[in-house]
Amino acid sequence: MKFQRITVDPKIFGGKPCIRGMRFPVSRVLGLLASGETKESILRTYPYLESGDIDEALCYAASLADEEVMEFIP
Repeated sequence: MKFQRITVDPKIFGGKPCIRGMRFPVSRVLGLLASGETKESILRTYPYLESGDIDEALCYAASLADEEVMEFIP
């Protein structure tokens, strides 16, 4: 899967996946959503983000989850 809005650059945020080359990591978007923030509240708080950025961050996470196999200890 190819992502247009997710970039990885070793010079930006230590090479972690970020939104459109900004110093805004995908993990922050996902963390905000996981903590209960809505897409609308994120866009209000971070006006430089776009709706498509959040959508693509979720698609990126889904693609990683589909590829990774993790064992959970009960």
